[in-house]
Amino acid sequence: MTLHLIKMAVGIEDLDELIEHRRRRREREGEGPCRVYTRHMPRRAAEVLDGGSIFWVIKGLVRARQRVLGLVHGRDPEGRACCVCELDHALVETEPLPHRPFQGWRYLDPAAAAPDRIAGRGDELPPLLVRELRQLGLL
Repeated sequence: MTLHLIKMAVGIEDLDELIEHRRRRREREGEGPCRVYTRHMPRRAAEVLDGGSIFWVIKGLVRARQRVLGLVHGRDPEGRACCVCELDHALVETEPLPHRPFQGWRYLDPAAAAPDRIAGRGDELPPLLVRELRQLGLL
């Protein structure tokens, strides 16, 4: 069974900034997979590697996901032991879905995952407005 991860995009203000951050990192690191470092290796790694993604929470909303290609033991840029999450470079925008803050990463059941956003529907709203409408119970 496929299982996803969810992680806060710390220091990122909006989806465009995450896209730009990933673009700069790809230029710096080359054509290999996108790497994200986290302290702990998922115990359910096999389920995550069975088609799972990392969903990114930006300013209280799930906004995008990246497919997980690999999970390996490694060292972060400071030399500490960690889990290296190897991700596809493609960021898939999702429907904005509110999510509370947390530390590290968490497992995310596919049934609770934000659906991919369908471009060109004509009903796109700015993310901040979506957040406010959801908080008011109008969406």
